[in-house]
Amino acid sequence: MIDLKQIIVRPATSSDAQDLAKLIDIAGEGIPHWLWSQNTAENRTPLEIGTERAQRESGGFSYKNAMVAENAGQVLGMVLSYPIAEAPDEDIDSLPDPIAPFVELEMKSVETWYINALAVFPGHRSSGLGSLLMEAVDTAAIKSGFSRLSIQVYGQNSGAARLYKRLGFRETARSRVRLHPVQPYYTGDVLLLEKNR
Repeated sequence: MIDLKQIIVRPATSSDAQDLAKLIDIAGEGIPHWLWSQNTAENRTPLEIGTERAQRESGGFSYKNAMVAENAGQVLGMVLSYPIAEAPDEDIDSLPDPIAPFVELEMKSVETWYINALAVFPGHRSSGLGSLLMEAVDTAAIKSGFSRLSIQVYGQNSGAARLYKRLGFRETARSRVRLHPVQPYYTGDVLLLEKNR
């Protein structure tokens, strides 16, 4: 069992990019890997593409928006969060089916501190790391002047939904999962959960 007193939560750096790519793929239930695999070129692997994206200086999936939990120099988990100032300007029907419901709900998250992804590596789950990372998000949101936080989760992912509800999040909207090739959640709804501080 992890001793949470030994855990450091810190802003991510570009050198964490590969861990961030692996963790966002865990949080995204394989959808990021699938998306990256659609763009492979020049013999690059999906993980290499994801790592390159995490190294960007801007955009939602950038190391600059992430915090990591580490122990003795090893990254154990991460949270990716940032403010949503305006609704994404996207045609939902033109997006890949796995991400369409998420972008649709993101449009309803304007003026919130948006938690894009929370993940912990296997072997370190159910240890309190998720809650520790979410506390760090609360602090970041408050420091940035946001009293409302939002997060999305597959309704079928009962463990994650239970954690967020225990932390004070409540469902405010839902969007139907579209038929897509990525396991494990093919059916049901994606839930938008929000919390007021």
